[in-house]
Amino acid sequence: MLRNFFIGLSENQLLNRAAQTYGLQLGAQQVVAGTNIAEMMDSVKELNQAGISCTIDNLGEFVYDKGKAIAAKEQILAVVDAIREQQADAHLSIKPSQLGLDIDYKFCKAQIKEIAEQAGRDGTFVNLDMENYPRLEPTFRLVDELTEEGCTNIGTVIQAYFHRALQDTRAHRDLRMRLVKGAYKESPAVAYQQKQEIDENFIKIIEWHLLHGTFTSIATHDDKIIGHVKGFVKEYGIPHDQFEFQMLYGFRKDLQLSLAKEGYKFCTYVPFGEDWYGYFMRRLAERPQNINLMTKQVFTRKTNTVIGLAAGVFLLGRLSKRGK
Repeated sequence: MLRNFFIGLSENQLLNRAAQTYGLQLGAQQVVAGTNIAEMMDSVKELNQAGISCTIDNLGEFVYDKGKAIAAKEQILAVVDAIREQQADAHLSIKPSQLGLDIDYKFCKAQIKEIAEQAGRDGTFVNLDMENYPRLEPTFRLVDELTEEGCTNIGTVIQAYFHRALQDTRAHRDLRMRLVKGAYKESPAVAYQQKQEIDENFIKIIEWHLLHGTFTSIATHDDKIIGHVKGFVKEYGIPHDQFEFQMLYGFRKDLQLSLAKEGYKFCTYVPFGEDWYGYFMRRLAERPQNINLMTKQVFTRKTNTVIGLAAGVFLLGRLSKRGK
């Protein structure tokens, strides 16, 4: 029920607009690396110095205006420039819906191709984030067509809660792949609903891709999954340069540093931008522990931020009622 509550909030456009008005004062500054490229790159450099690479997400999704989609592309191209200029250990994560997937497929493809080609000239990888189920097939189509057209520096995401996840993993074995549990509310017709089923499927696709795929990014904060992967790669002699662990910026920082110090490749998912609200709510929805982790980190740093977060949620709720 709590998960559905936060997913519902993430899709509320009134709350999204209100959140952008109030900025990051509601607590999201702990899990979003600022609203502009300069702030974000400061965080990236700090992580790089700790031996951690980054994947950068210019926040935004579900764009239905070509002007906004083009502006998002230009911002992402500026990130490509910043990565090159500062010689950062980082790559891109981009959302097709932010770049026009819901406007026109060919328009979106041209936008992504421009990004992939510019990034490719710098040796920068581009990952197409996987969104909700209606955008699943179009995203795979984008990846397949762009790869055939010479964009060899792109990959995508497999979400373990989908029934078809293992099939899609096998079909795209040659791609660098990020494997996740999944963060959207999906129908039982297409997705597992119970945590145990999702975890079991997650382990299946991780093991399969580690054994048969190319580079594998395992995105999880789950101690059991991380422990299982450690044992599996040791048992099968899988080298550490064939995979990486990924976690979200602002969550479990001590564990991120610990895994990097143990000699595992580690990558932090670094989101930035003003359109942070939907991302933030889905992080809270993904697992109840995220709420506890965020609250502990915020509380130990600044008690007033916790108070601000509580006040912010109350305020957004009030705004939502007024908008009905």
